Amino acid sequence: MDPGFTAEQDEIRRTLRELLHKRCGPAELRAALDAPAGHDPALWAALAGQLGLPGLALPEGHGGVGCSRTDLALAAEETGRVLAPTPLLATSVLGAPLILALGSDAQRARLLPPIVDGTLTAALAVPAPALATALALTGPGGGEWAGGGRAGGVQARPAGDGWRLYGEAAQVLDGHSAGLLVVAAHTGGFVRSRTLLFLVAGDAAGVVRTRQTALDATRPQARVQLRHVEAELLGDEEADVPRALAGVGDFAAAFLACEAVGAAGRALERTVEYLGQRVQFGRVIGSFQAVQHRLADVYVQIQAARSAAYYAAWATGRTEDVTDDAADDVTQAVGGLALAQALEALRLAVSEGVQLHGGIGFTWEHEAHLYFKRAAGDELLFGPVHRLRAHAAERAALFTRTEVTV
Repeated sequence: MDPGFTAEQDEIRRTLRELLHKRCGPAELRAALDAPAGHDPALWAALAGQLGLPGLALPEGHGGVGCSRTDLALAAEETGRVLAPTPLLATSVLGAPLILALGSDAQRARLLPPIVDGTLTAALAVPAPALATALALTGPGGGEWAGGGRAGGVQARPAGDGWRLYGEAAQVLDGHSAGLLVVAAHTGGFVRSRTLLFLVAGDAAGVVRTRQTALDATRPQARVQLRHVEAELLGDEEADVPRALAGVGDFAAAFLACEAVGAAGRALERTVEYLGQRVQFGRVIGSFQAVQHRLADVYVQIQAARSAAYYAAWATGRTEDVTDDAADDVTQAVGGLALAQALEALRLAVSEGVQLHGGIGFTWEHEAHLYFKRAAGDELLFGPVHRLRAHAAERAALFTRTEVTV
């Protein structure tokens, strides 16, 4: 692994930071959260038009920039710094890679170009609260989470030349505004029980979408109800959906780890700035040694998490150039472990930040609480930390029982 950034990666990060500094300040952020879509469409158009961010990791043959997934994961550190409320995670990290991996040539040609230019957003709909399990981050991800033929989840049945879906999925990231839904549904009953992915237009007849109140408003969520909705199968019936979702999960974990590191770094910066201004007992409180020790602990934790996140970003990019079996060896447990460490660092940074801001830090109106909610919300969606680590250990067979003979 080369620990240095390439010139292209430095340029992407610099340009993205400049754009977000101009278009995603605290006032713009709060205004975007109150918008119907939960994000600023003008900012999303700028990210697509000026930087090509939605298609950064998609092939040039489908209109993308053709960079590796590493570049997109590293760019997430900048979006995480400002908690940018965009459909980047739902569209480019969860939705588009599944279309690229499983879709037919016709589906890729039809769907990926509008995703690249920002005119189409996508959302992955799985039964709540199974997102982390479906992505194989906290569970085996074998497909039972989709319903398994029992009540709940989404069921798919053949109907003529197509399919119809019935059921609901909650906690769907950007599900209320996405133009395309990638729905995980159970089909086959108990004879050929399996989970498949289906494409559903966001405005299709029978689709009822309701934006939910979420702890972290920067990650808008929706409840999606499907009432005998016509759907298009993604790929074919022989597609290995659990394996594809696990691959997307490794990428998503690296992306989220970089995002969390960016948020933690910015939370620490804001705390240091405030402690350099607040005066207590005739001196700025940032000059007290006990306070400095606490900040030093946070800094060390963030730097360790940043190293892990960068390694995970590098590892997930490597899978694009090796075989499937080798890819499993490269990324096995790396993404989940990096995400666990990054979430832990973010939780520490925001907790210390809220406390060291004093009375003002405990008000919901203060910006520190946006970072606090991001830390808590990501653990609820993709964690908790101990389950991420436990599953990573299980995947790596760290605690496999061995027989000892004497």
